[in-house]
This record gives sequence, C-alpha cells and structure tokens, in this order.
Amino acid sequence: MLGRLLQMAVREDPMKQLTCALLVLATAALGIVPATADPFFFSTGNPNGLMATASRPDLPPGAEIESADDFILTKETKITSATFTGLLPAGASVSQVVVEIYRVFPKDSTNPPDGRVPTRTNSPSDVAFDSRDAAAHTLTFNPLLLNPSFTAANSVLNGIHPLPNVTTGGEGPVTGQEVQFTVNFTSPFDLPADHYFFVPQVQLSSGNFFWLSAANPIVGGTGPFTPDLQEWIRNSALDPDWLRVATDIVGVAPPVFNATFSLTGVTVPEPGSVFLLASGLLALGLMRCRRSG
Repeated sequence: MLGRLLQMAVREDPMKQLTCALLVLATAALGIVPATADPFFFSTGNPNGLMATASRPDLPPGAEIESADDFILTKETKITSATFTGLLPAGASVSQVVVEIYRVFPKDSTNPPDGRVPTRTNSPSDVAFDSRDAAAHTLTFNPLLLNPSFTAANSVLNGIHPLPNVTTGGEGPVTGQEVQFTVNFTSPFDLPADHYFFVPQVQLSSGNFFWLSAANPIVGGTGPFTPDLQEWIRNSALDPDWLRVATDIVGVAPPVFNATFSLTGVTVPEPGSVFLLASGLLALGLMRCRRSG
C-alpha cells in the first residue's frame, strides 16, 4: 500500500510529489508507534510496631495534624489507588479521609525558612502540591480490620512543638485496632517525575487515627528507594514547618521511621523519537499541501 501511494505521487507535479511522500511517510510512522503505559507499584512494606503518628484533617473538634513519608517517581505517573495502615480506637467510625501529596522543600515553599525547627532539608514543602478527599468525591475508601489489638511502642499526637522544645521523646505506647485503608482515586493524581511525600489523614467519630511506621531502610517493599527520607510531622500550630519524627521529636536516630503505605498506578508514555519524526513530517506535508493547493 505504501509503495502504491508513492507511485501515484510520482505522477503528480514535483511539489505534490514531495507533499504526498511526506504525508504517506508520516502516516505510516504514526501507525507503528506504540502507546503503552507500564504498571507502577510502590510499597514500604509492613508495620514494624515502633512508632504511630497521628494524622487527621482540618476538621473540628481537633486541629489538623499531617504525617508524611516520601516516594520517588522516575517517570510521569498516574496514581490510581493507595493503601495505608494505622490504628483506630475500638468502636470508632470513619467520617472523612484525605490524601495529600507534597513535594520536597524548597519547592512550593518560602525559602529561606523561618528558623522555628532544626532543619527543613529533605522535609515536605510548605503547601501541598495536590490533594483528594472523600467529601469532594475525588476518592473512595475501604477500611479492612487486620488485627483487633496492635501496639506501637511509641507515638506522637500532641508533642509537636517549635524550637526550643522539639524533643519530647514521644508520648509512649498506643494500642488500637490495626486497620488497612484501601483508597481509590476517582480523579487520579497525575504526577511528573519528582520526589514526593504521601500524607493520609483520617477523621474519626471519636479518638485519633495513628499511622503505623515501617522499617527504615525498607524491608520487603517495592522501590525505587534512593534516597529514602524519614517520616515527618506537623500540626496547624507548627505550619508551615515540619519536624522529623525520629531525629527531632524522639531525639534518637537511628532508628528512623518510614510509614506503612503503598501506591498503584501507571506510567504515562513519553513520545518516542519515531513519533516526533512522524509528527514533524506530517506537519511539513500539510504546510506544503496548503501552499500547493
């Protein structure tokens, strides 16, 4: 078919010969370009029982708390779903779930920072890059009970303070129902290649949701993990600053903490060299066709 079209073009005048040849080559090239998306999966592994950090949206009766752990994208990726695991008090019901995505400081931030915390290096940025929430119908969630009683050795809820009172040692053990949330994004996150923080927030009818820690370095997860940053936290009084859960609040590092979560999605295909060449040929052919018309 391609040879026949080129033969037909040769019978035309020289300008039409070139125009038709460009259009035929461009069409043929575009027809063989693959448009595939690769699956994406990231996981930090299972809870290790060392730390539990509060994380709740900005809704009454409590002030907002944000706990954050990082992940890396090497290609533009659409995140379609996520899981995260934490503790709920027995009998509490879930009224709201929010998921926020932050980039790494100093992006989306005032720089230099205000100096109220030991460092902002490798922290989440001042403001969220994007977010989804159940109230806006941009996500749905399903909590699954994994264990009726799970204890984390330490916790952070109220002990989130600026300098000079950042190091509290944590607030001791906390016990609750171990629950894994599966979150589906009805409007997927479309994220360019970059380094990000994942922030899940859960509002309960009573008590507080605590996000459970995972091992650092990650054991049994799915990467990439380099660099792997530790977990950070802030409340509305500390905003826009953040504290490192282990290094700043507990005051001992190592061990440092990751948090338990996974992300699922697909990478966005990049235009290949054949596609770019074909597009150029097609555009040139159309321009010549207009001139000779």
